Amino acid sequence: MNSFFKIFLLLLTLGGYQNVVAQNNEQPILIIKDTIPSNQAYNPLAPAKAAFYSAVLPGLGQAYNKKYWKIPIVYAGMATSVYFAVTNNNKYKDFRDEYKRRLNGTANPNDPYYGVISDRRIIDAQRYHQRNRDLSIVITGLIYIINIVDANVDAHLMQFNVDDNLSITKLTKHTILV
Repeated sequence: MNSFFKIFLLLLTLGGYQNVVAQNNEQPILIIKDTIPSNQAYNPLAPAKAAFYSAVLPGLGQAYNKKYWKIPIVYAGMATSVYFAVTNNNKYKDFRDEYKRRLNGTANPNDPYYGVISDRRIIDAQRYHQRNRDLSIVITGLIYIINIVDANVDAHLMQFNVDDNLSITKLTKHTILV
């Protein structure tokens, strides 16, 4: 064995021994249960329930968490993105139908709206509205997911202790709860 490897093993062994000795010298901590503030009982199912409610009906998880001001924001976001999805879908269908009429030879060249637009512009407009429709659908889904995540996180944070009587106590395996 080379000397570097021997020194490395020696340091590793001494470092491990120091940690073992340090753990055995810890003094037990005495915590009296009555001094720990307990304003509310912790409900581990509250976040899951809030997320489930928001998944069933958007905004219901926010109502469960008593954050009523968020409900209009959720519905405004979803309604806006659904509006743009429907509008772009209708325009996509209009341009698609005009292009189909041109392929069949039944298009009206004197049409005041479509008559002055070239075939290439019809195809570009069709793709544009299709892409915007798809993007609006994705945004609606993201708002729905954000609604669920917000309800879940809000329910978690409602159970977070923000009492003025907070203290940091190092709990070890020697901690005695009385």
